[in-house]
Amino acid sequence: VQLQASGGGLVQAGGSLRLSCAASGRRFSNNAMGWFRQAPGREREFVAGITWNGGNTYYADTVKGRFTISRDNTKNTLYLQMNSLKPEDTAVYYCAANRHGYSSSSARDYPYWGQGTQVTVSS
Repeated sequence: VQLQASGGGLVQAGGSLRLSCAASGRRFSNNAMGWFRQAPGREREFVAGITWNGGNTYYADTVKGRFTISRDNTKNTLYLQMNSLKPEDTAVYYCAANRHGYSSSSARDYPYWGQGTQVTVSS
């Protein structure tokens, strides 16, 4: 089972990036998915979550209105569209698959993790 995150990079403040997370080895169409991030010296934090069918989405207050999580179950792929990026969004971003169909913000509910992709926002 593998989750491969991609799409990170260096962008100026106010810019946009789109992260993708491709799953292989099993299908996650019955699992909620999420994005987390970890900045240097800080705890890993929840960014966004989406239920198994994409019917409901959840966001951390710090990204609400700027980030959009989505999924394409036919492609077994998760996305995170990030707009109006700020320097404080700089972190390694991880995609993860929940053990349940409903979303949660606790990393303990996510047994499957991708390797992370670096996002750096310059001021």
